[in-house]
Amino acid sequence: MKVLLKNSGGLTKQVKVGFSWTTFFFGFLPALFRGDLKWAVIMLIIESVLGSFTLGIGAFVAGIVFSFVYNKIYIKELIEKGYQPANDESRALLENNLIISKTA
Repeated sequence: MKVLLKNSGGLTKQVKVGFSWTTFFFGFLPALFRGDLKWAVIMLIIESVLGSFTLGIGAFVAGIVFSFVYNKIYIKELIEKGYQPANDESRALLENNLIISKTA
């Protein structure tokens, strides 16, 4: 499921909602390629620290957790930066996944 977000300048972004397979397989790299440097660094640090103390198992577990939450985090940050759902389908999908409220 993908949503289309649009800002006031007319720039649109298509973002997947739900589990992030790219984050699952590639860790912090999808955040880096999206230009989301803050979360790329956060993921890298958390996975590095947890992985160093647990022989890599902690990094794997952190990667799974980030796979479930990263797309939602990314969409919320885009909305904070001024992006809005570009159509009614996108708005309904975001409301159903509790990313935005029905009054937003």
